[in-house]
Amino acid sequence: MTQPLTSAPSLVADIGGTNTRVALADGERVRTDSIRRYANAEFSDLGSVLRRYLEQTQTPSVSGVCVAAAGPVRDGVASMTNLDWTITAPDLTAATGSDRTAILNDLQAQGHALGRIAPQHLRPVIAGPTKPGAAMLVVGLGTGMNAAPVHETPWGRVVAASECGHISLPVRSEEDYRLAQFIAHIGPHAHGFAGVEDVLAGRGLERVYAFVAHEAGLEEQGTAAKRGAEIMADVAAGQKVALRAAQLYIHILGQELGNLALIHLPFGGIYLIGGMARAMQPYFDQMNLTQHFQDKGRFGPFMENFAVSIVEDDYAALTGCAAYLAGGARG
Repeated sequence: MTQPLTSAPSLVADIGGTNTRVALADGERVRTDSIRRYANAEFSDLGSVLRRYLEQTQTPSVSGVCVAAAGPVRDGVASMTNLDWTITAPDLTAATGSDRTAILNDLQAQGHALGRIAPQHLRPVIAGPTKPGAAMLVVGLGTGMNAAPVHETPWGRVVAASECGHISLPVRSEEDYRLAQFIAHIGPHAHGFAGVEDVLAGRGLERVYAFVAHEAGLEEQGTAAKRGAEIMADVAAGQKVALRAAQLYIHILGQELGNLALIHLPFGGIYLIGGMARAMQPYFDQMNLTQHFQDKGRFGPFMENFAVSIVEDDYAALTGCAAYLAGGARG
């Protein structure tokens, strides 16, 4: 009796600034036991990573390859934001032998994973309804800050890329204005403009902390310059300057999430990803994230239509890549 032929798996990869995760997938399902992590500093390009993976896993062929890159993708070319790699479809074909390729921005991959993440990997942080089939929004708070709207269409899911982390910082109070001026003209890495990412990305907390110390006149005591991990340790210890920095961070985060909710109307939910979202989560309630999110004047009650959750699945981008490829690499 002739045995049915088994089709080759697809290859998926999630490329961060420091590490790259690679795995095999069968349709939309990632083989979790196939996931491997590689330090980017040990390789000259992504192709070298993929070739190493195929060799180590003894995978002779793949049916397709899809990668998620932490950087903008234009005309099918990914330029990494925090890594000197450029990724093209011919590069992927040369490394894997497959001419069925796709390159996504990392937020787009996360958007394609929504609805395919186990409930235990979703932590609600703002209560609200979620309407099946409605628009969703994924927001990244990590090395950078960005967001991507997710829409279901008759032709499949569409996840639009953006660079909304570089829009102007929301200003709601006099303190917000002073923060924006400090970030634009005085603080570390000032470049004449105060963008959302300058506050909400990982290094943004360091800038907010420097601002709070500046306002308190503490620079000469060496209090103004601290790394993010040190600041979060101080927050946990109840240190006054760190607590105020965390409060201001969450205030700005709530304001910006509210802005994005009104722009995109994600009645299917807002989903936060990244290290900063997880680090700040224990303080969201006591520092009133919901209040800041819903602080939209006469539209305050309308903001109750949006639920916010944190994605705690480290492999969601791989799932998104697999789903995108399995769906015909459209959208």
